[in-house]
Amino acid sequence: MASPLQPLRRSREAPGPSRRSLLAGVAALGALGAAGCSRVPTAAATGGGDLLDRLRAAGVVRLGIAGEIPFGYIDRNGDLTGEAPELARVIFKRLGVDRVQPVPTEFGSLIPGLNSQQFDVVAAGMYVNPERCEQVVFSDPDYQMLDSFIVRKGNPKGLHDYRDVVEKKARFATGTGYAEIAYAVEAGYEESDILIVPDQVAGLNAVEAGRVDVFAGTALTTREVVKKSSKAEVTEPFKPIVGGKPHVDGGAFAFRPTETKLRDAFNAELRALKKSGELLRILRPFGFTEDEMTDLTAKELCGG
Repeated sequence: MASPLQPLRRSREAPGPSRRSLLAGVAALGALGAAGCSRVPTAAATGGGDLLDRLRAAGVVRLGIAGEIPFGYIDRNGDLTGEAPELARVIFKRLGVDRVQPVPTEFGSLIPGLNSQQFDVVAAGMYVNPERCEQVVFSDPDYQMLDSFIVRKGNPKGLHDYRDVVEKKARFATGTGYAEIAYAVEAGYEESDILIVPDQVAGLNAVEAGRVDVFAGTALTTREVVKKSSKAEVTEPFKPIVGGKPHVDGGAFAFRPTETKLRDAFNAELRALKKSGELLRILRPFGFTEDEMTDLTAKELCGG
């Protein structure tokens, strides 16, 4: 998903590939993108695009997902769910598009797949950052996220942030393409010393087995994965330091750069859901709380 020194979207974290890497190509999308409804043509480069009108006519929108719990995944019954797909269902219904159709892929293929017409919108809880903002247009974030650590019960090394990890020479792990790689490196941890694992479940296993002292992930995913562990616990959420300042990440939907009309219509409905409190009701079943609600904007996270 981009240079490992750029804040990416966390979390990803869940069975299957992480959603953070921007480096992966679109190879995995070939067969999947062609399945289902027919491909939507490229939008006009001017005027904000007409994709919303065409989606209304087709009655379906294709969602790029990355198989990450709780952000967007196919459950054990074969049904599409997750915070982003469920929110998409509500918003697109209000926009006159009755159905959503999943297009699963690796997280690193989401932006390339979006821009090559494999699906219509990225619905994977993707973090907004300046590098990604050069490739897509984002809705405003529907959630914000802090980081947290999985550690052994009692937190024997007293690890509460990335500076602690560096100062105490802790054995550190995080997920493939995770933003936490960049945060640890910025704090002074050698990137070559980081143990990279597929997801938060593998991270928990590494801590429980004593292969590492700490696994870094999002506050939401770490607290969910340790619930049934008798050997590990999660630390209090904290803000990583980025550019010398405390940083809060925000996850959002991504659209092709030409489709600003669709993005703007989506944002209008998202603002209404925030104002009414319905957004939290939609996201709460996936572990989100008041702490994850946000008024951050894409403009802020894109760097102005």
